[in-house]
Formats: sequence, structure tokens, C-alpha cells
Amino acid sequence: MNPAQPPEIFINGRFLSQALTGVQRYATELVKALDELIVAGSLPAPLNGARFTLLLPPNAATELPLAAIRQRRVGRMKGHAWDQIDLARAARGGILVSLANSGPALHRRHLIVLHDAQVYRHPEFFSRSYLLLHRTLGRLYARMAQLGTVSYFSRRELAAALSVPEDRLSVIPNSAEHLRSIVPDGSIIGKLGLAPKRFFLAVGSMNRNKNIAVAIEAAKLLARPDYPLVVVGGGNQQVFGGGQGSGDGAIWAGRLSDAEIAALYQNATAFVFPSLYEGFGLPPLEAMTFGCPVLASTAEALMEVCAEAACYFDPRDAAALARLMQERIDGVPPLDLLEAKQSQRLAHYSWRASAEALTRAVSALAGR
Repeated sequence: MNPAQPPEIFINGRFLSQALTGVQRYATELVKALDELIVAGSLPAPLNGARFTLLLPPNAATELPLAAIRQRRVGRMKGHAWDQIDLARAARGGILVSLANSGPALHRRHLIVLHDAQVYRHPEFFSRSYLLLHRTLGRLYARMAQLGTVSYFSRRELAAALSVPEDRLSVIPNSAEHLRSIVPDGSIIGKLGLAPKRFFLAVGSMNRNKNIAVAIEAAKLLARPDYPLVVVGGGNQQVFGGGQGSGDGAIWAGRLSDAEIAALYQNATAFVFPSLYEGFGLPPLEAMTFGCPVLASTAEALMEVCAEAACYFDPRDAAALARLMQERIDGVPPLDLLEAKQSQRLAHYSWRASAEALTRAVSALAGR
């Protein structure tokens, strides 16, 4: 590329063909915040006049409401094949930004965000084929691309696992601001047979790192059927045997809309997050957005993100979690003290600040 010409910047849009989890939410909100920076003319000097294009695979379910970033569907393939062949071809000659853990392995002017180091730190969570693919890709990215991640904990983990200096990784955090525009759908409280402020909430899949089984065991130990644990997310039928049922002090709610989850955050006695390992841990911040007390595991990323705004327990100690749940029923610590600390943590993260961190990392590539 001629250095005098404005850079051509492509964004990997494969996340729009995937089920919406935390990684896809991150990519969606960050692209929207980047679009707002472009409209406001708030880009770093090296990106002035840059053309931004979101490249979508043919099976992308939707397009984003963007004003300045163009959107274009390219290629015929899907999944990793689309990344490595169709996307690589379409982004040739430009800067490529991949926000959701995957992208072309051999693209040299590439910023890729890796959300955590689980495949290196906890191989027991994955199949052999998954490990082989993602460990190989990660090492190729470390050799060929500029790296980003979502927390300082993940930066340390990835730097050690991939044998790269920490300053090779830009920290581009999550935010929970997207939930502020959600109008809670309070009808879910009645549908689940709940009483406001008289239930605990857990949100997550049955992936092993989410450790939902410990939250369920804590609900059993708590032995307060008047304060059930509501578990929201996919795959929970494996625990409860199918159906929208309950057992042992827990209620399986399945997948819910953002508005329904917002109502549960708003009305829960506390939010329980027992993860063994996280790169960031967005749900606790989402809970704080609605003033919900957070009981979080001592996973390092969660302690970084939540700081003093959560109460912590060993993720392998269901009895310790049950004790914290009882304390919340008893109103310890006071809600007003927790809410003040929550406000401080929420102010620490914004999609605009993350988009600004992203543009600084892209500017470094533009200067090459």
C-alpha cells in the first residue's frame, strides 16, 4: 500500500454468523462503537480518511446498524474455511481486524483479539481436535499478527502461553453499557413462578469452565426453597433432565431474551458466577448494571474486573458459596455500600474507551 494513501481497513464479520455469546456480543458492540468514533471524526491521525468495511460470510444472520462502516458479503464458504480462504482473499492488501478469536492465519497486517488462554491453561475443557486446531492457530497468530485481548490477566496468560512479550498484546476490554438501553421484561418473573428479590441467578452455559454445578450444589446446601437458584443458558437440560422444571432448590430457565435476563438481574437477591476460568467475565458487570449484588469466584480475571464490587468464593467450595448466599438473604453487606462500589466499576469500562483502544492498535499497523 502507498503510505500516502488512506489505509483500507477490513473487519472480520464471521461473528455475525455465530450464536450470540459473550465473544460475539463483544465484537458487535465494539464495531458499533467504532462506527460512532468514525462518524464523530475521533480517529487517530494515522487513520484519517481510512475506509472501513465489515466483511460478512454468506451465512451471516444479520447486518449491523452502521453509518460509516460499509458492509459487504464475500465468498461462498463458512466457518474456518471462510476465514482462511474467502476472508483472506477479500482483505488482501489491507489491514484486517478480527475481534472474535479467529481469522486468517497468514495475513500479516492483522489485529486479532484472543479472549483468553483456556486452550493452553485448561486443556481438560476441550476435545483433542479442538485443542489441536486452536493451539496451532494461536501460535500462528503470535508469529504473524498483532494481538489484542480483553483484560490484563488475559494479557499475562497469553503472553506466557505464546512466548511473546506482554507489550505485543493490546488490552481492549468489554463493557456492559449495551444493557442500559434494554427495557426489562418483568413478565418472566411470573412465568418462572418467582417472587421479586427472593431468588438467586446464574447465567452461563454448561461448559466446564462455567462451573454451574457448584452453584447448583450451593443451592442444595443453602436449603432455602423460598430462595431458589434460577439458571439461565443453553445446555442446562443435562442437569435438570429436560423441560422447564426445578429440583434441589434450582430452576432451569433455558435461553431467554436480553429483556427477560435484564428483569432477572433487576429482581435477583444476588447474581452467582462460579467460573473456574475467564478471560474477562462480562455477566457480573451486566448484573451490576441493574444494581444486582454479585457473588463471584476468585478466578483472577473476575477479581480484576469486579475489584471490590463483588463478594468472592473459591469456585470449588460450594459450602463457601452457600454461606455468601445466606449472607445476601440476611442483607450483608448493605446494598447501598455495594451499589457505590458497583458504580465505580461500571464507570471503569465503556465501549467508546474500548473502541479508542482498538483504533490505537490499528494505527500501529497502519504505520508499518
